[in-house]
Amino acid sequence: MDQDVMGIGRQIGCQLKEVQAVLRARMDEVLRSLGLTTPQYACLTALEQTRGASNSELARRAFVTRQTMNVLLRGLEARGLVARAEEAPHGRARPVSLTGEGSALLIQAAEAVGVVVMRMVGSLDDAQRTDLHDALNSCIEALR
Repeated sequence: MDQDVMGIGRQIGCQLKEVQAVLRARMDEVLRSLGLTTPQYACLTALEQTRGASNSELARRAFVTRQTMNVLLRGLEARGLVARAEEAPHGRARPVSLTGEGSALLIQAAEAVGVVVMRMVGSLDDAQRTDLHDALNSCIEALR
């Protein structure tokens, strides 16, 4: 492989990792005031977007393991933010859904995270934001 390609690849990989780390730190900061962690926020978001999703699907969407998702869901359920169905419609998996309190907290959390994201991309114009979005999607698809 060409040295220039390897060098730019390492730089881009390092930059992506740094963006991810700083974004996570800023999200943790704003979510802490709401009593949430970033994985809990991701779980609530996944539940809102994929009603009736399996534990495995929720875990994939929240970037955690199935075991971690179980722990997250138990904690969120104990806080009254999510509810599990009393019975499974089929098999053993009981569907989980957001409660009214969970939905209200998710709205607040999404607004707080939105401020962080806008801070991150605020210096980009609309066309650059679209280009960034498209480029990142291309990178994701290429690696899948």
